[in-house]
Amino acid sequence: MTTPLTILKLGGSILTEKTDTPTPKTAAIRRCAREIAGSIPRASQGGVGGPLIIIHGAGSFGHPQAKEHSTPSGFTNFGIIEIHRAVASLNDRVVEALVTNGVPAVPLHPFGCMVAENGRIAEMETGQIMIMLARGIVPVLHGDVVMDMETGASIVSGDQLATYLAVKFKAARVGLGTAVDGVLADGAVIPRITPANFESLRPHIKGSEGTDVTGGMLGKVLELLAIETDINSYIFNASKEDMIAGFLSGDEPGTKVAKG
Repeated sequence: MTTPLTILKLGGSILTEKTDTPTPKTAAIRRCAREIAGSIPRASQGGVGGPLIIIHGAGSFGHPQAKEHSTPSGFTNFGIIEIHRAVASLNDRVVEALVTNGVPAVPLHPFGCMVAENGRIAEMETGQIMIMLARGIVPVLHGDVVMDMETGASIVSGDQLATYLAVKFKAARVGLGTAVDGVLADGAVIPRITPANFESLRPHIKGSEGTDVTGGMLGKVLELLAIETDINSYIFNASKEDMIAGFLSGDEPGTKVAKG
């Protein structure tokens, strides 16, 4: 790649309703697709904006299923299948909306190209992603259940996937789109989080709530802080109109997570 890579991750709360059954927010999916399409007409062809990887969370297409099929001995085989089929069906909706709006998007399921170890990515085939990006194709990945060398199967979140690929492909920017304005402390957005101030801010940052099995806001911050290279990362409100478009155009929305 000759131009910098951007990674955009859309949270499941943006794309789905908080229910115990898979329920898409169809209008929100279409809006997100329109904003992406309007921001990258040249970037998707390797132009000024650079290549793009899109990742999305599972929301009600994955979290309730993972919670339901979690047992002391791990997921059952049919539980694994049900979780993957659920998240893949949301991925189909996202890709369809992107393609309808003129984005050359393709689905890429972690279940088929990744192995984890104790819930962390151990191996991932990424050669196809490199070729896609060089051709101007936008790969669309998602949080998924994957085979795990220690536990048999585990959940790899979209947040973990975003940081893994950011390091792998030396991304310039990572954006985690959520349903809030950024990382909040006493209702106010924290403008910047670094290793130096994280411990003092940590008590204000919430972990998982409800049926979120991937760590909530605290999990997002920890994933971004674990990036060892100098990548500009942002947590912002993707449920608000034009925030995605702004991020893809170079804005610095929400909370910036950086090395220093």
